[in-house]
Order: sequence, then C-alpha cells, then structure tokens
Amino acid sequence: MTIETATTSDEALKPVGSARAGRAARHTRRAQAHTRSAPAYITRQIPTFDLIGEEGLQRIELAADRILAEIGIEFRGDPETVRLFREAGAKFDGVRGTFEPGMLREILKTAPSEFIQHARNPARSVKIGGDGIVFAPAYGSPFVMDLDRGRRYGTLEDFQNFVKLAYMSPSMHHSGGTVCEPVDVPVNKRHLDMVLAHFLNSDKALLGSVTEPSRAQDSVDMARIVFGDAFTDSNCVIMGNFNVNSPLVWDGTMTGGIRAYAAAGQGNVIVPFILGGAMGPVTNAGAIAQALAETMAGCALTQLVRPGAPVIFGNFLSSMALRSGSPTFGTPEPAIGSLVVGQLARRLNLPLRCSGSFTTSKLPDAQSTAESMMSMLAAVQCGAHFVLHAAGFLDGLLSMSYEKFVIDADICSAMHTYLGGMAVDDNALALDAFAEVGPGNHFFGCAHTLANYESAFWDTELSDNDPFETWEENGSLDMATRANAKWKKMLSQYQPPPIDEGIAEGLAEFVARKKASMDDAWH
Repeated sequence: MTIETATTSDEALKPVGSARAGRAARHTRRAQAHTRSAPAYITRQIPTFDLIGEEGLQRIELAADRILAEIGIEFRGDPETVRLFREAGAKFDGVRGTFEPGMLREILKTAPSEFIQHARNPARSVKIGGDGIVFAPAYGSPFVMDLDRGRRYGTLEDFQNFVKLAYMSPSMHHSGGTVCEPVDVPVNKRHLDMVLAHFLNSDKALLGSVTEPSRAQDSVDMARIVFGDAFTDSNCVIMGNFNVNSPLVWDGTMTGGIRAYAAAGQGNVIVPFILGGAMGPVTNAGAIAQALAETMAGCALTQLVRPGAPVIFGNFLSSMALRSGSPTFGTPEPAIGSLVVGQLARRLNLPLRCSGSFTTSKLPDAQSTAESMMSMLAAVQCGAHFVLHAAGFLDGLLSMSYEKFVIDADICSAMHTYLGGMAVDDNALALDAFAEVGPGNHFFGCAHTLANYESAFWDTELSDNDPFETWEENGSLDMATRANAKWKKMLSQYQPPPIDEGIAEGLAEFVARKKASMDDAWH
C-alpha cells in the first residue's frame, strides 16, 4: 500500500541524471497534495501474529474470571453505574462489584466488531475493526518540546499546531484528542477550545473530552452541531478515550463520561494503564489478566447503557525500572504482551487499541526511535485497529515533540507499505523483465523498472540516503535537525480545510455561551 496515489509522467519515469532529482520531484508532489491523496485508513494485507496457544489463552481468561468473581472491581462515585451492573446480575458490597464467569462476555456480544467513525470530510471517515487500521497522534502530554525552545508547558497555540500537523500528515488518519494540554486555558474551559480546534483546523475524525462527564457531553453536543442530530443519533462521529484507575478501580469521572458517549451512540476507547510493579504485577501474564478484567468491565458498561454502542478494547502495558521505580516505555516485555492482548481481543470479537510510538527518551534520538519501533511493530503485529500515540510521544508521554511527531509520521508511512504485504501477480514476478535484460545485465533502464519506478519502493520524507560526501557537503544534518525544518515548513504551508460557514458560527456560539456560563477554574 502506498501513502499517496502515484502521479506519473514520462519525465518522472526517466531514471536519468541524479536519482535525487526524481526523489525531490516526488516530495514536491507530496507537499502539493497534502492529505488529499492519502488513504483514509490502512487496509491490512498481512496476518496478525498469534503468540500463545489455546491452553495459555484459557489460563489468562480463567485468571481474569477469578479476579472478577473473587476480588472484584470498585466503581467509585457513580451510583448509576453500580445500578446498571447490579441489575445486570453483578453482586455488590458497597461499591465493589463481583461478576460470575461469563457474565461480562455475554453482555459484550452486542458490541460491534467493527464500525465507521465518520469525519467532517466524508472522504476521511475511518473503519475501526476488521481489516482497518487507524493511526492517531500521541495524547495527553502536559509539556511540548522542540529543538529551538526546549521543554515547556503546552499552550493552545501548540495544540492547534499539532492538529494542523496531523491534518497535513498523510500517514495520520485521525486528528486525535488531547494532543497536548493547553495549560494557558482554564481547566474547565480548555476542552471547548480543543474540540473547536479539531473541527476547524482539520477535517479528520477526532476524540473528544473525557476529564468530566459534562465535558464529554459538551464534546458530543459540538459534534451534533457539525453532523446534525439525526446523523449523530445513528452514527459514530466522535469518541472518548477512558482510562481505568488501575488496579481494579473505575472512578465516577471516567464511568460518567463513558455513559455520556455511549448514551449518544458514540465511541468509547476503554484502556487500563498498567505500569508493571506499580499498578499491576511485574509478570506479563498477571498484568494481562488484570487488564482483561478491567477492560471487559468498562466495555460492558457501554453495552448496558446502549446495546450496540461502538467500543474499542484498549490496552496500555508498560514496564518499569525496578531499581529506581521509574517507568520505562518501548521495552520488549510490553511489546510481547501486546501480541497476547491482540489474541484476547479477537476472542471477544472487539476492535483493539494497543501500543504506539512509546519511548522514555527525552530527545528525538536513537533511543526514542529504537523504543518506538519496538512498540509500533508490536501494534501492527498484534492486530491493533486504532493506534493512539502513533506520533509525537516523548519523555514517557510527558512531552509532545514537534520533531518526534514528523519522525514518527515518516515511520508510520513506512508501516503503510509494511501492512500492504507483497503482491505475487504477473507484474510482481517480472518475467518480462528477465526476458528483456537477460544474464549479466542490469535492470535499471528496462521497461519493467520504468513502469514501476515511482511505486516500487517506499520513499522516506526524512532519512538521508545520499553518499557520505554529499551528506557532508549539505551540512551534515542529523534526523532531528531535518525534522525541525520539516515541521516548520509544514506549518508555513498549512491551509485550513473548508467548513460550512453556518457550522463554524454554530460552534463558535456554543463555545462562547459555555465559557460565559462559568467562572475560570485552574484546578
């Protein structure tokens, strides 16, 4: 699969002069095309990887069932959620509920195995589940970082910049959600500015607010302005990403928000955040059993509120440096755990969110790329359908990096080709080329090479493949420096997607009215 639809001409097909000239021409066409020619999402053409066998999967599921039945999960601060589960058959001692084996799996049978999240631009709508794969930017960092100004608190301008970069990046299929925290806006009002920025600065699908149930409802209400009540009532147009308070606690802020999205028929991404040795066991199997129990409970809540509401089975496994207590990201144990989580999600017939470009590195350097690749390969091999944190993740998710964003976006574009698999048709087997070239000659100028010149290999936007001498003559620039120039150029070329004037005015009026109805709150 290619990132963009190839555009060819006789001149572009001629492998003469410098190979760099052909690459430069392709880069120019990409810059001119922006997101118009990119696929809305990836269609998987390679199989997922099953790591463990039936006995191992059953043992993990049995452990999760025992956690649910013998230990239980607490639902704090949300009597309505307790009521829903009690009426469905759960037993409660105060706010702690226990569940008979199989109960949650039965409830989850009404959840769709795949669904469409509609974008403001219909051509950007994404399929989540089945053979669809969606990449979205990193989420939730309080800090931002670039080579020029270093690490600092995120602002609304930074937030808008990352939405613009995601819109302009062909390998990002989704606008994401809280791509960074705009700490210059009051806590109780920033969700309005964030959702507004997504709708105005991009036409891709998005995540709404989850920090308080009324803010989740505001996100849904803003989506109704864009899509209309009738369409919103019967289609997924916005989603929320909700974290379990591991271990084994769902707090009312999260469950109230889940209920708001589910009641409106909108999507929920249910994600435990298990830091091995802190919020869960240090062993993979135990952490996965815990995650399975926690996630099934959250996913089941959506179906109790509205059977058939779209929900994504999420997972966020992480390790830690046990000598210091510091979290670690992009390490092999969580990556291998993701493969098993993928198997468990498929057995539940639910779409999966898993892994991303995780790293604990403080800079967009070799450590950050090595750790991110470990994690991203696990995501595509485990069968993840929605990959949050696909670009920009740095500093253990504390910082959103401008340079790391465009580096990760380049890696994601390579993943498009990787997930496209390999053709074995007449053109791919190239027998005509062998007949033309014969023994001892080269293929560079043959008809088959000319015909496949632009589409044969993935072409990086950032890596330098020139000889050492040429690289040195051009300034000896490293990847981070090239990425710094890249994001600045992208923002200078940004043009907002068109939006209906009435919709834009309706959104602005909603935001202004909501802000005027409350005093600023900074905590």
